[in-house]
Order: sequence, then structure tokens, then C-alpha cells
Amino acid sequence: MRPFRPSDAIRAIQITTRFPAVHGAPVHIGLPSLIGIEDLGRPDFGEPVPVEDDELPVFWACGVTPQAVIRAAKLPFAITHAPGRMIVTDIRNSRLAAL
Repeated sequence: MRPFRPSDAIRAIQITTRFPAVHGAPVHIGLPSLIGIEDLGRPDFGEPVPVEDDELPVFWACGVTPQAVIRAAKLPFAITHAPGRMIVTDIRNSRLAAL
């Protein structure tokens, strides 16, 4: 989840929609309870992110959640990311863009 002012949320949607292979567009905008999140102050993973009165919570699908599955599967090797520590590659955005 990342908080945005409404106009910035619209722009973030416009930009991220072009990249469905790498998170893509948000899966939800607005009331967290509508997607089963009871308390933004107590996230299942990572640190809580404050949402100001003039901001909306915007939610993307995330690779952090499946990391619990990777741990449980006890794979000998996996490439992923952690909150605040993104994977960096040499693949250009133009190769990932759908539009």
C-alpha cells in the first residue's frame, strides 16, 4: 500500500497500467476493509505507512506476500525482493511496457 493524493493516484494508475508484468495497475484504491484489511496500522508484512487526511490508500499486488510460501517450500534458491529492497535488472522499461 502506498498513500497518494487523488490526482497523484490517477497518474500512478496511468503509469503502472503500462507494466502488467511488474506489478501493473493497483488492485484496489480506497477503503482497506473492502479487501479484508482491518487495520493499516498493523500490516502483515513491513512497517505501517501513515495515510494523511488528503490521501487515498492505493494497493498493488506484491511479491512480498508469496515469500512466506517460498520459505515454507524450503527452496534451495529463489530470487525475489523484500520491503524497501527491490530487485534491479538490466531489462529496459520499454521491453516490459504493454502499451
